[in-house]
Amino acid sequence: MPTFSAPDGTQLSYRVTGDGDPVVCIPGGPADSRYLGDLGGLSAHRRLIVLDLRGTGRSAVPEDTSTYRCDRLVDDVEALREHLGLPRIDLLGHSAGTNIATQYAARYPEKVAKLALIGPGGRAAGVEISAETRHGIARLRADEPWFPAAFAALQAITEGTGSDWEAIAPFFCGRWDTAARENHAAGRPANQEAVALFAAEGAFDPEGTRAALAACEAPVLLLTGEFDLNSPPVSAAEFAEVFPDATLVVQPGAGHSPWLDDAGAFVATTAAFLRG
Repeated sequence: MPTFSAPDGTQLSYRVTGDGDPVVCIPGGPADSRYLGDLGGLSAHRRLIVLDLRGTGRSAVPEDTSTYRCDRLVDDVEALREHLGLPRIDLLGHSAGTNIATQYAARYPEKVAKLALIGPGGRAAGVEISAETRHGIARLRADEPWFPAAFAALQAITEGTGSDWEAIAPFFCGRWDTAARENHAAGRPANQEAVALFAAEGAFDPEGTRAALAACEAPVLLLTGEFDLNSPPVSAAEFAEVFPDATLVVQPGAGHSPWLDDAGAFVATTAAFLRG
């Protein structure tokens, strides 16, 4: 896998899949980017440049672990753009990676051609998600055989009395089948220090980010799943209002990784946006 040097000297890795115009992809987690695969076949339309965030995948662990903070990871994306020699980039982020992509667009609006936020986490822009909202999304799955145990675990987590995150994994998938289980395992973060420090104090400045994004002229796609417990459609809609030129798409029957639940629908929507 090709590598490049971050501003602090940390060696970072990325993988290239497909042909065509490049789109830089930022995984969530922070987790090994392999869980993204080729985003359901998006690589047939675009050349995917998929970054391994520092301390994950094949990227090195930094000497200064405070650089795991979300706002500081923006510097790594800019270093990748410079390494690729691109004056502007199409940027795609998934889950927690959308917070990095959002802050990149706020800091470097002139260097973003298009911004695709998949399963968007809006913490960088101050979008809060209530327990009631998450419970409402969860109840859409009440007919599933795994629902009673998963919902009990979800209630305990949102009430602060439980922490069984594995028990609620089915809520993040449109179908809790073998492919979903494998993808969930692949996307499980291995570097817990990176996870813990991602949202450390100072990582987010919602007011400043919102103000900067109000001047961002790049078209933005926010794509979430109908059943996405992490990024409920109502919250994604609130997030979309932050951008001057945003399109919200709710993929029917999909969870937090919509390319798994209906690759055709996901690729058609995302590829059309990136072409437009």
